[in-house]
Amino acid sequence: MSENPETRGAVANDPIRVLIVDDHALFRRGLEMVLAGEDGIEVIGEGSDGLEAIEMAGDLLPDIVLMDIRMPRRSGIEACTAIKDAVPSAKIVMLTISDEEEDLFEAIKAGATGYLLKEISIDEVPQAVRAVHGGQSLISPSMASKLITEFASLAKRSEERQQQVPAPKLTEREMEVLRLVARGLGNREIAKELFISENTVKNHVRNILEKLQLHSRMEAVVYAVREKLLEIT
Repeated sequence: MSENPETRGAVANDPIRVLIVDDHALFRRGLEMVLAGEDGIEVIGEGSDGLEAIEMAGDLLPDIVLMDIRMPRRSGIEACTAIKDAVPSAKIVMLTISDEEEDLFEAIKAGATGYLLKEISIDEVPQAVRAVHGGQSLISPSMASKLITEFASLAKRSEERQQQVPAPKLTEREMEVLRLVARGLGNREIAKELFISENTVKNHVRNILEKLQLHSRMEAVVYAVREKLLEIT
């Protein structure tokens, strides 16, 4: 008998539903074998590329997606963005060999809840699955230090700009958009919240970045908090 997706999760003892996506079959098999032996965890599917990840996530509605970054057809970053749009409740953990800062930042911006390097013991994966499902965000220590360094750099650059020129004045609508960006909302969600088109949101974000002379949404939020243009509670 098929399970009704609308009632899934209603029972406290329901297993954590995991989708594994990696273009290396042996690695997928190793993860599946480890997770299959764990109480309270169920592997509901395996995919070999980003496009399969998107299609399977939409069909299977996983709780957790364990996914590589470098994959054929669609990258893990592209798949992450699409999955978060289609299945907002899914929590995505990047499990990858890439220790590139850009991949880490892009994964976070795309909505990933975790970023773990494949150097971790495969036996640690079940614990990571449970932690993310329980609401934690996980980043490998070596990558977390890079993230902290980047935020410190952004804050320093904001402080230098503050000393050079007064903060540019944003319109009330731009402030509304910036507050929603700070809450982690994407353009589509902001559009729904403010009852405007997604294209209008993109224009507002572009104007905000131009006025603040910044290059990314992350920089805009850090700058705005630094300038006390908004507070994140």
